[in-house]
Amino acid sequence: MTDDLVFSDEQNLDPSSKAQHPWQVMVVDDEPAVHEVTELVMAGFEMDGRGLAFTHCYSAAEAHAALSKPNDIALILLDVVMESEHAGLDLARQIREDIHNLNVRIVLRTGQPGQAPEEQVIKDYDINDYKEKTDLTRRKLITIFYAGLRAYRDLMRIEHARQGLRRSIEAISQVYDSQNLRSFASAVLEQVNFLLDLNAEGLCAARLSAYTANSANGHIKVLAATQAYSGLLVDEEVHNLPHGVKEALQLALKDKASHHDDSFYAGYFKTKAGSESVIYMSFPEPINQNARELLELFSRNVAITYDGLLLRDDLEEAQRETIAILGGAIERRKLGSTSQMHRIGLIAALLAKHAGCNEREAELMRLAVTLHDVGKNAVPESLLTKAGPLLPEEWAVMKTHPQQGHALLIQSTSPMHEVAAVMALEHHERWDGTGYPHGLKADAISLAGRIAAIADVLDSLACTCSYRDAWPFDKAFNHVVGESGLHFDPALISILVAQRGVVEAIYA
Repeated sequence: MTDDLVFSDEQNLDPSSKAQHPWQVMVVDDEPAVHEVTELVMAGFEMDGRGLAFTHCYSAAEAHAALSKPNDIALILLDVVMESEHAGLDLARQIREDIHNLNVRIVLRTGQPGQAPEEQVIKDYDINDYKEKTDLTRRKLITIFYAGLRAYRDLMRIEHARQGLRRSIEAISQVYDSQNLRSFASAVLEQVNFLLDLNAEGLCAARLSAYTANSANGHIKVLAATQAYSGLLVDEEVHNLPHGVKEALQLALKDKASHHDDSFYAGYFKTKAGSESVIYMSFPEPINQNARELLELFSRNVAITYDGLLLRDDLEEAQRETIAILGGAIERRKLGSTSQMHRIGLIAALLAKHAGCNEREAELMRLAVTLHDVGKNAVPESLLTKAGPLLPEEWAVMKTHPQQGHALLIQSTSPMHEVAAVMALEHHERWDGTGYPHGLKADAISLAGRIAAIADVLDSLACTCSYRDAWPFDKAFNHVVGESGLHFDPALISILVAQRGVVEAIYA
């Protein structure tokens, strides 16, 4: 394994194991002696290796206030008659209907059974047992605790399973929504934490195959790290890898398999593209077998997604390079230079972003506008390079290039080509409706077409062509601004004026 991972050497990666939390029991009774006797009788009780912790409330109002706050009360021993004859019954209903706690087990205890007949109470209130205080011997009280706590435990297992399923679905959705490898890796760490409902810390690292767009020549690259690993220097050679982390990563990569113990999980996966990745997580407390199985399942899904993202990144990079080559070839037919395509792309992205487009839409505009003149491939080179005005019949041929470009680009269904096809067709339309090929007016021209028109004209005026010299930037810029409401969209021209400094820097 190469030493391409780094952490702050001040980190403590050894989680502290926590003792099993006791079962939380609430006693609600206005007689202090009942509290004392209950706690005394149940001293030393354990179930599933967990003891008891008592919360004492001496009125229904006090209990309601405590239960309205976040808590993990498993069992409530509830007196009926306190500040009123039905205080306990009212509280039982409030717990279920107002506080919406359906999991806590409620056992009513009364010293005055005539005040609340058992059959009627069981029928009308969502409680789990009803006992007279005189019947509660030590043996019966222990039975109540076992029954109530087991029922609560099983309900919570079902609830945790339901939450885990929801987390799994949301986690995979978040990961699939990632736009690139780095945001994908960050999503993996975030969602693994969410999946386990633990305050885990970790990193996502990958050893990329040599033929991917993100090649690292077989070296491990760190793609993301959580807060505890903030000392990590992404993509730098390192020398301070803590022994435990380094050992876990080496073992996973050597064995090509996931490894774990109570304190960490090192999930290994390899994609069809040949990339190897490791998710390393350390935990504040031991995780159980169910959590480990969930991590394994999640890692397998991650591998499939990661493979797709690698392929997508490769394809997008190839697409960008192809567009640049094609746009450059078109430009060389006209001017012998490829710089115009770069400048037009920057102007289009600038206008798109400030017109309300998001980053991805602006990037599509930047790429697509470089193909706006692709239809000129169907125009004879003698017309493209003619020194002087075109004759009417020559101009008629030149004016066919928008339809020619649109017909060529519309054959693809990719978002970028769809935008490029619109730009090719509409970049000679005018805001006042006097443009070509269809004489579209104002908002009937797409935003992409209106942006392409401004970028194309500004750059054409500011650069030398076959029949005239370049205009000074100020003259070209002022001419475009002067066409606001005639040739160009006034709103976009306002953006251009506001961003003049940025535009001028493009031509510096």
